[in-house]
Amino acid sequence: MSKRVVIGLSGGVDSSVAAYLLQEAGYEVIAIFMRNWVDSDVIISEECPWVEDSNDALLVAEKLGIPFHVIDFSEEYKDRIVDYMFKEYEAGRTPNPDVLCNREVKFDLFLKKALALGADFVATGHYCQKTSTIVNGKEVFHLLAGHDQNKDQSYFLCQISQEQLSKALFPIGHLDKSEVRAIAKAQDLITAEKKDSQGLCFIGKVRLPEFLQQQLKPKTGKIIEIPSNFNAYAKNWESDDLEYLASPFVYKEEDGKVVGEHPGAHYFTIGQRKGLNVGGTPLPLFILATDTVNNIVYVGQGEQHPGLHRKALKLANEDLHFLQKNLEPQFGERLQCKARIRYRQDLEDCTLHKTSQGTYLLFDNFQKGIAPGQFAAWYLNQELIGSGVIS
Repeated sequence: MSKRVVIGLSGGVDSSVAAYLLQEAGYEVIAIFMRNWVDSDVIISEECPWVEDSNDALLVAEKLGIPFHVIDFSEEYKDRIVDYMFKEYEAGRTPNPDVLCNREVKFDLFLKKALALGADFVATGHYCQKTSTIVNGKEVFHLLAGHDQNKDQSYFLCQISQEQLSKALFPIGHLDKSEVRAIAKAQDLITAEKKDSQGLCFIGKVRLPEFLQQQLKPKTGKIIEIPSNFNAYAKNWESDDLEYLASPFVYKEEDGKVVGEHPGAHYFTIGQRKGLNVGGTPLPLFILATDTVNNIVYVGQGEQHPGLHRKALKLANEDLHFLQKNLEPQFGERLQCKARIRYRQDLEDCTLHKTSQGTYLLFDNFQKGIAPGQFAAWYLNQELIGSGVIS
């Protein structure tokens, strides 16, 4: 008897081909489209609104001859993802809703629904891979980077658990994007030439200011430019004081000059370049810090501005997540690994230090745009082993 797989069919080419490959492998495939958003006011309509995606997913399911269902998770999505985004931005932090969407929706709500339908596995169109080994008589699952390094999406799954991973299939993880499109074209799938979706998980590309203004009201404040020779940048980067190295630069109004106004510090994030509407500087302005208490945005000229770069970051111990508990260091231990702090960033050599005060990632090279609220994910070779929220 064939195994039953429920696939999240998003209306894009990746999940379409994943469904086809599962069918070819002999699985009994059921397709589900997750409706996670109902407010079209802030969606850029030409960027894959959910109605168009749902229709494309239905056409793919019909082409493959597999059952198709639509499940509305919009209320749960608001509670678990959208409210989290508002809260994080209001606090001057940078959330990653896609990571939470995978942990809370695709591999929790969706997984539970699939298991209720008698599924043995759930599948997605992520570019990542899964293997397993036997450790002390028990099967242990490993999350590996996708074969296509330009599309590797393992970072987005950095918060899933062993149990969730055990039920997951990633049918296209061993393929390049070009191969996926070729398969879709050969099978005459309507999504073969469809552009990749952008923006929030299962929502599409949104106008972020309008999105945030649903709950976070505009509030005019100062944009202050900090010179590149600011005293605090003379940090001793050879220090062995991890707390000192991981501490972000702190600014006051008198440290720079006012160069413009912004509609609300909570709308901006560290490292951001666009949206400031301030011109006339020799180099583009980048956001160095946001002060949501005093409603000030601090900026600096050029992406080499020292205020954008640090060699260390801190994670609260309670926010650490390891896919294998045996790989988590004990207090006082170190782990040589590679890490990234955002999707599509190259993996960077670093050392993970776990202390009673917190866990630190000390990088070999300077990192640009470290922002609180982001997820840092760390790897051994090509295996993602853990993640945490940057303090």
